Amino acid sequence: MSSAPLSLADALVDVGTDIDTRLDSLIAVPDDARAPLYRAMRHAAIGGGKRLRPLLVMATGRLFAVDRDCVGRAGMAIECVHVYSLIHDDLPAMDNDDMRRGKPTVHKAFDEATAILAGDCLHALAFEILSDPATHADPFVRSELVLDLARAAGPAGMAGGQAMDLEAEKSTFDLPTVTRLQAMKTGALIACSVEAGAILGKLPPEGRTGLRGYARDLGLAFQIADDILDVEGDEAAVGKKLHKDAGAGKETFLSLLGLPRAREQARMLVDQAIDHLKHYGPEADLLREIARFTLERDR
Repeated sequence: MSSAPLSLADALVDVGTDIDTRLDSLIAVPDDARAPLYRAMRHAAIGGGKRLRPLLVMATGRLFAVDRDCVGRAGMAIECVHVYSLIHDDLPAMDNDDMRRGKPTVHKAFDEATAILAGDCLHALAFEILSDPATHADPFVRSELVLDLARAAGPAGMAGGQAMDLEAEKSTFDLPTVTRLQAMKTGALIACSVEAGAILGKLPPEGRTGLRGYARDLGLAFQIADDILDVEGDEAAVGKKLHKDAGAGKETFLSLLGLPRAREQARMLVDQAIDHLKHYGPEADLLREIARFTLERDR
């Protein structure tokens, strides 16, 4: 992968186009009874979204000159898990949302059974992609990618965080509990995206401390910004219904800290995330831009 400077605006376009192209090929609609399932998967996965997770894989991979196709495949796998989680989170049994990424949620556009199966398929495809030799020639690299994504998606990560989020509607959570919830529900997959770039670059675990600190602080800053958008954002720009957490009686960073302190905390976390990259030079500028973008985005 070229280490030439790449602006965030160019990177967002590049990654968005790359992921859509890959997904378009991966989930082409077959000429059989599975066609509605594939259409549902495409509805959820292609077009829209920030593609933050594939972008982080790419930006981290650039530090170690990782092959573009390896980075693209790993980013696509993590995006498949992210999209599967959105499909399932939107179901009536969970968050019961009607809109996602500016269009009807999958269970609204199709039906609940198809939505569940579409999510299941995207989850399975993620691990099929990572375990394929096309993702990386080294089986130990592929194995580590699979293990890290499984941990990030499971009970100690994203799914566990979603379970806590459901419990938050019935309980009163304090700030440490909300922080843990969001570090799992949102932060784990963000951390996995940064880790994937380092794994593809064969950076040993003991050399990833700074990148892990960056990812941890970025994930929390991202969630605080999300909480602020839920209150101040424009539904048309965000692409989903807002003010749902307050309506459900959930404690958030915003409800616990207040708006001024939440903004201050998010800025501090972004500064900390960037500081974790101090041992890297200009090759980490895209990661730094992504951290700053966390506070500036409108969706």
